[in-house]
Amino acid sequence: MATSEELSEMLQAVARTGDRQAFAVLFRHFAPRVKAYLMRGGSAEGLAEELAQETMVSVWRKAATFDPAQAGVSTWIFTIARNLRVDHFRRQGGATFVDGEDNDGSELPDTAPALDEQLRAGRRERGLREAFARLSAEQAQVLHLSFYEEQPHARIAQYLGIPLGTVKSRVRLAVNHLRRLLDELEP
Repeated sequence: MATSEELSEMLQAVARTGDRQAFAVLFRHFAPRVKAYLMRGGSAEGLAEELAQETMVSVWRKAATFDPAQAGVSTWIFTIARNLRVDHFRRQGGATFVDGEDNDGSELPDTAPALDEQLRAGRRERGLREAFARLSAEQAQVLHLSFYEEQPHARIAQYLGIPLGTVKSRVRLAVNHLRRLLDELEP
């Protein structure tokens, strides 16, 4: 189970030396997530599988263009997947399919949120980080593994060497504690 930093290092190893083992780890980690993302966006399973494969080929070929100062590995890879999906639907007779919505194909819609929504989102994110920092180390760890790393509870239990029930309890308690902390931080 790799962290964001480890995934970034692996992608940089692919860029520097064509490290096949690092790419295999990246592939196992991202290919199923990219496929699920594409399917949630409205792509059929077969197309999602094809685009996920194409995404990972692009990751291999374009690894040298990745800049960790500009974006995280996940953001970079999912952006490649999204762009490949948009390109696919553009090639299909001029109609564009973007994030589950039909478009006339003339241009991509402006999906940037309004400034006031961006400010609210920034405040929420800051509040969440503050609340997250106030969780116990055990609770923060299981939440990070479960929600940010998208690991199943059984794998978390195995990784941490604790019973599955303990993982589930920690997640439930952590989420409840996080809610209370966020309520306290709200103005």
